Amino acid sequence: MNVAARMARLGTESAFEVLARAKALERAGREIVHLEIGEPDFDTPAHIKEAAKRALDAGATHYGPSAGLPELREAIAKHVAETRGVPVSPDEVVVTPGAKPIMFFTILALVGEGDEVVYPNPGFPIYESVISFVGGVPVPIPLLEARGFGFDLDLFERRVSERTRLIIVNSPENPTGGVLDRGQLERIAAVAAARGIPVLADEIYRQFLYEGEFVSITGFPGMRERTILLDGFSKFSRST
Repeated sequence: MNVAARMARLGTESAFEVLARAKALERAGREIVHLEIGEPDFDTPAHIKEAAKRALDAGATHYGPSAGLPELREAIAKHVAETRGVPVSPDEVVVTPGAKPIMFFTILALVGEGDEVVYPNPGFPIYESVISFVGGVPVPIPLLEARGFGFDLDLFERRVSERTRLIIVNSPENPTGGVLDRGQLERIAAVAAARGIPVLADEIYRQFLYEGEFVSITGFPGMRERTILLDGFSKFSRST
């Protein structure tokens, strides 16, 4: 079967490749410590599973609104407003099955052939994969241990150009665990606001901050209206 040329530009998420190899070793009798997949090492709490069962029994088995159930979008909007300190309307919330669709939809909507996207490296492999898939130009910012795995802001400012159509930030960061502090995010926000560049803020690891202050780029001047905030339920859970 002949496939479109762009399929050659679509990479894979290497964590799943490592998972498959690790599972094969487990089947062969090896004891494996899994560090490849970014998910908690505990089961979904009982009250969440029970709520899902009740919803199925109550008939929640049909098509719903494409952007998500209104009640869920209202709850998410309230949560984001409380945790980021910015007003959010349910109309601004879109619910997807996992975080990857938001990355894909955002990059597909904003990036054309030859357009540039600034993103952290090392980072979640889907960033670069989708940028290349849509014909964009990946512009990586190296995350170095010597800098606490934060952006080299001087390099960042040099690499943002008239062709930059999107900036991706991920804090806390996957896979390094680096956290962008208030000063770093303020400087990134100032560049984005001054140049009118949208930002995809991947904050799905927000709950994995064990010291210091979590800061969202959404709270800086001019950023609420030009930030696509990515968050989800899969990386943390509460028992109550």
